[in-house]
Order: sequence, then C-alpha cells, then structure tokens
Amino acid sequence: MSAVSDRLPTFPWDKLTPYKATAAAHPDGIVDLSVGTPVDPVPELIQKALVAAADSPGYPTVWGTPELRDAITGWVERRLGARDVTHRHVLPIVGSKELVAWLPTQLGLGPGDRVAYPRLAYPTYEVGARLARAEYEVYDDPTELDPEGLRLLWLNSPSNPTGKVLSKADLTRIVAWAREHGVLVFSDECYLELGWEADPVSVLHPDVNGGSYDGIVSVHSLSKRSNLAGYRAAFLAGDPAVLGPLLEIRKHGGMMTSAPTQAAVVAALGDDDHVRVQRARYASRRELLREALLTHGFRIEHSEASLYLWATRGESCWDTVAHLAERGVLVAPGDFYGPAGAEFVRVALTATDERIAAAVRRL
Repeated sequence: MSAVSDRLPTFPWDKLTPYKATAAAHPDGIVDLSVGTPVDPVPELIQKALVAAADSPGYPTVWGTPELRDAITGWVERRLGARDVTHRHVLPIVGSKELVAWLPTQLGLGPGDRVAYPRLAYPTYEVGARLARAEYEVYDDPTELDPEGLRLLWLNSPSNPTGKVLSKADLTRIVAWAREHGVLVFSDECYLELGWEADPVSVLHPDVNGGSYDGIVSVHSLSKRSNLAGYRAAFLAGDPAVLGPLLEIRKHGGMMTSAPTQAAVVAALGDDDHVRVQRARYASRRELLREALLTHGFRIEHSEASLYLWATRGESCWDTVAHLAERGVLVAPGDFYGPAGAEFVRVALTATDERIAAAVRRL
C-alpha cells in the first residue's frame, strides 16, 4: 500500500495546523487567507442549471454532451481569441488538479522522461511527475532547459503563487522553442480571467501559436471565475493529437464529469456578467489587503493577476506565518511552492468582505 505514497512529498498543508490553531484562538476569530477556496455564492443561474439536470440516472460521457463542447469552444473563441476550435480541440476534466496530478501517467511518461515547471509553482506539478516515476526539474526560463528527454513543459500564467503574467512575446518565444525541440506544452491558465495590472494571454491566441495548436494544450477551470470549486469543473483546449488519446485513456478510467455539473458548466460559460461581478469583489478585497500589507511593512512582488498577493517582510516565511497567526490571520508559507519562496507568504483574496475587513483592522 505504501508503494505509491512513498513516492510523494509530505502533504504541505498539514504543517500549518499549529498556526491555524493559534489564529483560531484570536478573540475576533480566524481570518483564513491560506487557501484559495471561493467563499462567495454560486451564481443563481448556475445553481438553477444544476438543479434542472438533477434527474440524471444514466452515465455521463467523458467527452461531455455536445452542448458542453459547444459552450467550451464558444468560450475559448470569445474569451481567448482562439480561432477554428472544434469539438476535437476540447476535453472536459474533473477539476484541474486531477489532470495536473495524473497527466504524466496518462501521457505514458516514466523513468528517464523529464517534466519541467516554474521554480515557484503549484506543488501538484511535482506530484504528477513523481506518480509517473518521471524526473522533474524547475526553471526560470524554460528555453534554457536541456530539451533532451524533456517530454512535458508546464507553463503557469497567471502564476500560482506569485501572480506573475507571461507576456505575449514570452509565450510566443517559448512555444516556438518547444515546437522546435518536440516538447509538449501544457499551459495552466486557471487564473486568466483575474488580471489586475496585466492582461493575461492564452497560448491558444493566434498571435502566440501562429494559428496552429500543434503541441500545445491550455488548462482552464471554473473554480475561481464562477465559484465552482465544489463542482469540480474544468476543461482542456488545444492539440487534438494530444486530446484524442487522453480522451480514450480517460474513458477507460471512468474520469467523467457528472451530468448535472456538465449542465452547470454550459450555463457558466455562456454568461459573462457573473464573472464581472466576482472580479469586482476580488478587486475590492485585493486593494484593501494590499494597502494594509504595505502599511504593515510588507513588500509585494508580482501579484499583477490571480487570487493572491505574494508578500515578504525579508524574513523566514514561517516567522511571517507565526507573526500573522498571532493576529488571527492565516496565510500560506512561500516554501510550499519551492525553496525560492522561503521569505515570502501567499495571501489569498478568498475571504468574505467582513473577514477581509477584520484582517485589515488587525494589520
């Protein structure tokens, strides 16, 4: 039973338990800014679509309904500027985390194959490589990697945890380099609709890929834009030569999104108004927290997009976590995302207006 678990690192969030207890002991209660989990209501039109599809006794399909595929292709063209996207270019997934964790395995990677991801990154990129027994490494600029044996290159823009956004020029350069060397690119773009001081661009944009989807796939989630983290709703878009085999593998594995969730996603992708409302909420919370952190002596780097502020006081991230926990505020230590984050903390915008106001007062 330990053969798989022994390949994995210690689950990082368990290390926060004592600090969470300290923060929870604050007389005014904890303000938990450690995890980017939505707290605002699921928009009513999405809830109604879910309920209307509740009588779904049969098995759903892994590829999703034609209506779902229409909704995804329409959104990809409307929002990302992609062109000539067909059903063969899209694939629903059961939340983006399962895809990240199991992609190297589903691609058939193993010992001797290499997976690369940003130096500061979501820990599940490493977990996916470990599960497949593949090698893994981090980068500052992926075009400086040795392409020999590099089978999967993860991009993440906007970044979790830093909020850094790759420019259109950088994306174009990276995609061209990857194609030249036969490296498959998966671009995690789950925060793309949450740009504040930058306008994030997808690898699916023709200015980036030259009108071809060869060797590139983008990953999108409805968890943040539509408050659907509890629904486990996400999708891939890009190279049919990659998505076709993944679809067959996922059919065998039964990796299907529930039918009511598929109906909810159709409603969510067809409506932009609720996204604007949610963006406004996060923008307000971001401005309040940002000013409070700066006043408290923090420096904020990047953070031009996504749901986090990447902040430092020039000390060990765990000292900062302890400092804020004493004030009833829980944040994520930067070293969860790699050694380069050792002096930073990630501060999430995902708390209610009332809790954000409480954090601001304490800071």
